[in-house]
Amino acid sequence: MKFKLDENLPTGLALSVDFDTVMDEGLAGENDETVWAAAQAEGRILVTQDLDFSDLRKFAPGSHCGIVLLRLNSPSRRALTERLIELFSCQPADTWSGAFVVVTDTKVRVRRP
Repeated sequence: MKFKLDENLPTGLALSVDFDTVMDEGLAGENDETVWAAAQAEGRILVTQDLDFSDLRKFAPGSHCGIVLLRLNSPSRRALTERLIELFSCQPADTWSGAFVVVTDTKVRVRRP
């Protein structure tokens, strides 16, 4: 699976998955539609904290490459980094194609097509 980390997430993570970042691609500050289009064009699952991507009517599972929405109680840089590392080392991320995934401090909920 391939992932794209949105600009509201820490970069430079040592993850065992194929990911790129909005920052690395020069898309920082671009609107959501541009970021979304880039992720879809590259076949990447978008990993974000942006609630604009939480509307299941607009982003129904199966209608896109996938979305991982991080919703931590205290989303500090350290907490986000730790949760992302834990997420990608302990969860079956290779099964999230086309899914809508919500990640909290303690749970991972996957809504599949």
